[in-house]
Amino acid sequence: MPHFNEIGNKARGALVDDAHDKDENAVNFAHQAERLAQFSPAQEDDETGSTQAVQAKFITPLDPVVETANGGRLPTIPIEEATKLNAFRNEIDGTDAPSSPPAGAVRHSKDGSAHGTRLQSPSAAARGSEDQKDEPGAPLAEAMPPSRTNPLFPPLPMYGPPTIMRTVQCWCFRAISSVLSLCFLLAIVAGATVESIPFIFRNTSSRALLQNPKKRRPFYNEERKRAQERKAAQKAWAKQQRGKGTRTPSGEKGYAIPQDGAFVPTEGGPDPLVVDIGYYARRVGLDAESFDVQTEDGFMIELIHVFNPREYRKPPAERYQDDGPDVFTTESQGSVFEEKQSLGEADKKYPVLMMHGLLQSAGAYCCTDDDSLAFYLAKSGYDVWLGNNRCGFNPKHTMLKYDDPRMWAWNIRQMGVMDLPALISRVLAETGFPKLALIAHSQGTTQTFVALAKEQRPDIGQKISVFCALAPAAYAGPLIGKIYFKIMQLISPAIFRLIFGIHAFIPLMMLAHKILPGPFYSWMGYHVFSFLFSWSDTRWDQGLRNRMFQWAPTYVSAESMRWWLGRECFAQQKCILATREEGRLEDKEDEEDDEVIRKYYAERQQREKGVTERRRLQRNLTSFHCQTLTHQHHDNMRGKYSWYDDRFPPLALWVCGADDLVDGKRLLRRFDRGREPHVRVVHKKIIESYEHLDVIWAMDAIEKVGKEVREVIWRTVEPESQRVCRTPVGCEKPLMETPDVAGDVPMMHSGGRLRMASISEATPPHVLMNGNGKVRRKGDENQPPTSPETVMARSKEVEGEHDLLEEESEEYGLGPPEERESRPEQPRRKPSEPVFSDLQEKGNPLG
Repeated sequence: MPHFNEIGNKARGALVDDAHDKDENAVNFAHQAERLAQFSPAQEDDETGSTQAVQAKFITPLDPVVETANGGRLPTIPIEEATKLNAFRNEIDGTDAPSSPPAGAVRHSKDGSAHGTRLQSPSAAARGSEDQKDEPGAPLAEAMPPSRTNPLFPPLPMYGPPTIMRTVQCWCFRAISSVLSLCFLLAIVAGATVESIPFIFRNTSSRALLQNPKKRRPFYNEERKRAQERKAAQKAWAKQQRGKGTRTPSGEKGYAIPQDGAFVPTEGGPDPLVVDIGYYARRVGLDAESFDVQTEDGFMIELIHVFNPREYRKPPAERYQDDGPDVFTTESQGSVFEEKQSLGEADKKYPVLMMHGLLQSAGAYCCTDDDSLAFYLAKSGYDVWLGNNRCGFNPKHTMLKYDDPRMWAWNIRQMGVMDLPALISRVLAETGFPKLALIAHSQGTTQTFVALAKEQRPDIGQKISVFCALAPAAYAGPLIGKIYFKIMQLISPAIFRLIFGIHAFIPLMMLAHKILPGPFYSWMGYHVFSFLFSWSDTRWDQGLRNRMFQWAPTYVSAESMRWWLGRECFAQQKCILATREEGRLEDKEDEEDDEVIRKYYAERQQREKGVTERRRLQRNLTSFHCQTLTHQHHDNMRGKYSWYDDRFPPLALWVCGADDLVDGKRLLRRFDRGREPHVRVVHKKIIESYEHLDVIWAMDAIEKVGKEVREVIWRTVEPESQRVCRTPVGCEKPLMETPDVAGDVPMMHSGGRLRMASISEATPPHVLMNGNGKVRRKGDENQPPTSPETVMARSKEVEGEHDLLEEESEEYGLGPPEERESRPEQPRRKPSEPVFSDLQEKGNPLG
């Protein structure tokens, strides 16, 4: 009997211990759930429901987000915190599910560092617990994580549920940063004002001498012509509206518009400078609609669809709402879309998603009338979608409010691995296509390059048919060495947060946007950004410049700007995916290669004399269909440290040669020298005279960039998708044939004239070219010349319609071959005159 009593006592003790362990696990889980919740239990009510954390969902091995009891999502938390929450839950449930993050790729670098999923060692975790307090109401200064743990993407701060103490601290941060950031902004405005004084003095002096300083602008005649056209269009619109009496509001058009596909403006008159893509779309005969998209961490972002109202029927109102936080899981809406549009075989439009740059929004692609890249592609026959990143002009989250610091704890990584997949997923769900073409400018390229890295989210590359990178921002340019950027690199993360806060970055700029008159705000915005980033409006249409700066700046997080400008990240490393030390090793490698490369390109230059830009584009796209990857001047070991794997989509790059903000040429060198063996560059072009924004806003951007983007997209579309899509304008002919320039998309108010006469390859006026791109020699004069340059259409519809083209042809030494042949050689310009030669594709990365 004593023996059985002993056994019973042991069994009862084991049950008690087990119950005690379960109780302890439940307490631990409850404590961790409260730390990661939206509200503390005392703050919850019937309206909020339970906001306690129930599990951490790993979007990527580096990005766990919190799922709450009411089905909501909270932004990214540290991996260790997510692992702890899931471990406590598994112990309560008695499951053996792994509590550690899912396995992910680890990318090794030349300097010995590794990037990817790496949990801290116990000793490091212990040190981290000292730096970041466990209590929900810990002071915000103590909630900041150590920034030394990752040289490229330091961990983000973790803030718990709101408490009285945290609320007071947040208001203190906002008050102090409002004053300090205002002082910073005023210093920048003062610097911009001082820098503009010489320019103002020169213009005043010129006008005093009865000279027009604008005549020095390279596209002065074209600007004047377009201004006259806009003025005439405004008068015509006013006269038309007087004849109609009252105009039907654009929102009431419904299905009454004839479905004939033509582009008929439904808005007009003077430009009121509104932040509305749909309004500017209607001025050129298009329209736009907005879709809500939810990211996997709960942010609500805006997706704009540009369409022709004369051939498109809007979906039901419920289709504009978000589809939930999960991406690439919803079934394609293709069948519903096709039925609604009544589209026949080969009548669909291939989808194109466009992503904007830093401090901008999707409107940057829509502010230059028919020369807006978004409108140009839409009129060419593509289905254009414009993506906005999180916050934008209207910060929204499914659970968090503006004043919650957790809403602003994100940087470029979250924009890449969260925002971009959500937008791609929604476009594919709406259109029913397996892939889309992605166009990105500046920061849009950064978030894409980051997201596609092998240790981040490379699977989204399988949803992209081609990635067109405009002014790609992967390496820092010389501008990062300016004194005000160097000062930003000197201050510590704590001081940075003190100056710029822990919420939005200088929200006073958005307040100024709301209260200041549009023209003055745009004028000030241009001069401030011009001072900061060293660009000018030389190649833009000045009559539209006020529109351009109505779309900037937008809300971004202070953490995001710290990533760009702070001492640990991009400004310090000068690269988005490599440390500064790795950059030095690559530079040393490149120096050893330079002599070999110079010899190679010297020989190639002899072989390719007279090859036209059109021929280079054809050659690049033809080689895209060749599955053999070829790289010059590299050894097989370089691919060991590549950023990307074989899921990276085909890549096309347009680099601005006069861009001081980023170094696109260095990125080209990375691809040219075999450091990315899995990246297939289908087209590359350096435009030497272009600055950072010229690639989307220059008056000749459509000729320099837009037409090539249009063709690169179509030539890289998979055959299955091509068969069900209409062929875009300008892509009807086979690749090896020159497009019919006269049949291109016309400008709205130009009477059908071409956009620019000064656009063609920079062939010296005394050199005649054959159609095959070779120089014509003496004795070939009797041969019928066919110019590889842009052909000027000679319409008989309006007398004098092409007078401007003739003037600019003479000014730039161009024109039809028969006239050039009989015209004497043009004199060289004086050194003081502005020369904007348009560089052809530059094959040699050394120049």
